[in-house]
Amino acid sequence: MTAERDEARVPFRVVLGDANILYSRVLRDYLLYAMTRRVVRVHWSAAILDEVVEHLSQNIDGFTVESGRRLVTAMNGAFPNAEVAPTADDLRTVAELALPDEDDRHVLAAAVAAEADVLCTDNIKHFPPDAMATIGIEALTADELLTILVEDFGDDLLAAHRLTVSRLPGATNESTIAALRRANVSHAADLIAALLSRS
Repeated sequence: MTAERDEARVPFRVVLGDANILYSRVLRDYLLYAMTRRVVRVHWSAAILDEVVEHLSQNIDGFTVESGRRLVTAMNGAFPNAEVAPTADDLRTVAELALPDEDDRHVLAAAVAAEADVLCTDNIKHFPPDAMATIGIEALTADELLTILVEDFGDDLLAAHRLTVSRLPGATNESTIAALRRANVSHAADLIAALLSRS
């Protein structure tokens, strides 16, 4: 790969994934496989992964503490620079921001630690525009983020889709698109379905 090609492939956005995004198997897979295509760089914190594992353990039959350990180990093993640890300075940066839910403050601190352009969350109302503007980070839903990625990097997201299908037992193109729609990613799902129809 040439230096010019490398430069063209620098991730266009650095994203902090909230727990409600990384909780979903299909959304998690799409974002992680998009990372392997170098079109986006996704980060998380230990606290965010703890929240993911807690909710998976509560809601998914058969998902155990050991399952959670394996998931966290796999994510951090595949992407060793993805996990960020907010510093005292990061915590001070977000300490005075007005948030509807104090429990979300650690998410903003992680976004600051990651030097993120985008916080990807489906709890947009928990991150008011004024607070986000103060720290220079944009809050986008999973549908909004994936729509941007599909529109700008269609071939790469099609490859990420195919990887997602191949790694989900029994999955098909149709079932995976349906899973995206169930995860409230309807616009991006439509775009991916259109790409599949033309491929």
